[in-house]
Amino acid sequence: MASYTKDRDAYLNRLRRIEGQIRGLQRMVEQDQYCIDVLTQVSAATKALQSFALALLEEHMATCVVDAATDGSDPGGKVKEAADAIARLVRS
Repeated sequence: MASYTKDRDAYLNRLRRIEGQIRGLQRMVEQDQYCIDVLTQVSAATKALQSFALALLEEHMATCVVDAATDGSDPGGKVKEAADAIARLVRS
């Protein structure tokens, strides 16, 4: 089971709001809105996705990594997964 399962509805709601932001961007381009206004909305959508990613990463650290450390499975592997995910987020 994924660590975020108990908060799935909240995560899905966040993603739906982000999806709405993206659709709003599409409408702005279709309506030939001023480019700076579009870029402002791109920034807001990007920030929302980053916030979602950080919440999911925090969930992973608080559950998957901690569980692996307490049950004797591979905590180093889970930490490496988290570190790799952080590196991807920083590069994006």
